[in-house]
Amino acid sequence: MGRPVAHVRAYLIESHSMLREIVFDTETTGLNATGGDRLIELGCVEIVNRIPTGREFHRYLNPERDIHPDAIAVHGLTPEFLKDKPLFKDVVDEFLSFIGDAPLVAHNASFDLGFVNAELERVSRPPLTPDRIVDTLVLARRRHPAGPNSLDALCKRYGIDLSQRTKHGALLDSLLLAGVYVELLGERQATLGLNGQGGIDMMLRTRAAKARQRPQPLPSRLSAQDAAAHRAFVETLGADALWLRYPAAV
Repeated sequence: MGRPVAHVRAYLIESHSMLREIVFDTETTGLNATGGDRLIELGCVEIVNRIPTGREFHRYLNPERDIHPDAIAVHGLTPEFLKDKPLFKDVVDEFLSFIGDAPLVAHNASFDLGFVNAELERVSRPPLTPDRIVDTLVLARRRHPAGPNSLDALCKRYGIDLSQRTKHGALLDSLLLAGVYVELLGERQATLGLNGQGGIDMMLRTRAAKARQRPQPLPSRLSAQDAAAHRAFVETLGADALWLRYPAAV
């Protein structure tokens, strides 16, 4: 008799197998996926054993239609900004290749899944099935029945930095949700402190400002006198000194 899905997932974690999941979010022209509203932004973050790997999929999309003013107020994406962006049909192969057959994690997942599946239907592709979806809103309501359980509220509850989130954005929200997801599962210790002060925060800072290489290497701070003093000190340590294994030290 086969194991229940929950037991299989627990077994994979306990045996240190590679558990790959995709945290994703969308922005849209409005709220009605079946009434003609369209995707305009799609963001995905890969996590393995609940740790972000740095692999991401992010695309703005031309919806070929207008955008509701209330939606623009939420995400700030205008028709003018999106008019030269690719159509969903132009990125669908890359998107499906990125997510593969991994479980998909989203907040209020029925909304995002509805829009993604509507776009897949337009390009004659099979829908993403609900059995591979993990809805963090459902997890949050179980763990915090009194709420509030919006993404903002959960980030504040768990101390995840929201300073870069002036408006909704699919990629940034996916990265924030990855941190919330780990907290909801109670696996922060297992993922090396992936919280507001850990991996998520570091990835946000890295994205905001890429490291730049110095135009000229810094000069050495070690003088000839310092090197000579070090060699003299090493000679006093005896023939078994570890420093003697390194030619530069003698």
